[in-house]
Amino acid sequence: MSQTLSDICRQLRLAHVAEAVQLQKDEHVIRIAEEILNAELEGRKRSKLNKLVHQAMFPHLKTFDGYQYDNIGFPTSCNREKLQSLEWIKKKENVLMLGAVGTGKTHMAIALGVSACQQGIGVQFYRAAELVAVLQEKFGQGLLTRFQAKLRKADLLILDEVGYVPFSQTGSELLFNVIANCYEQQSVIVTSNLEFGQWTSIFGDNKLTAALIDRLVHHAHILTFTGDSFRLKEAMNRN
Repeated sequence: MSQTLSDICRQLRLAHVAEAVQLQKDEHVIRIAEEILNAELEGRKRSKLNKLVHQAMFPHLKTFDGYQYDNIGFPTSCNREKLQSLEWIKKKENVLMLGAVGTGKTHMAIALGVSACQQGIGVQFYRAAELVAVLQEKFGQGLLTRFQAKLRKADLLILDEVGYVPFSQTGSELLFNVIANCYEQQSVIVTSNLEFGQWTSIFGDNKLTAALIDRLVHHAHILTFTGDSFRLKEAMNRN
């Protein structure tokens, strides 16, 4: 029996099928079995990918095709290849993207999330203000624990647009608890238009903000985005 068929049956958990095909001792039968089972395997992979992408709740899908890296500053701990390898997710590390509006942070965050889904990694995407709103709603309904358990199932949590809308004290505390629960258990991607020194204007409390940043930056790769807004450039070019 070919190793190819053996591998396919192992991935499909069809050990008895592999044994039955082996007993045929017919290369034509083996080849047909390989084609059929490989089609089943690919179908399962597509279904799993579609399910993961659906569960991630991306606002739209983005990839790295044509992505511009010219205005991105990488830390010494990370480069383009390491970032896209997603090895940092296996290590429960974070990626923090700081820079002005329209410089490609959300695009990169979603592209990394889609790549993670393609590798079978569970992802949850939220705009920060939307997540805080959901947390407050679940808290009021007495369903917060169940929702937090759902968040913990993801290997990667993406928090987009931290810094656009200030949070109430309750909202800040709820979001802090989410990030604290992720610490060394899950990876987090955060995009923000504000430097860390300005985050107090969003979370309000100095001690809470310092503790939140401390948990995020430990085991983190911090990328800085500079340059003009891509959306503004596109709009200017159309005129």
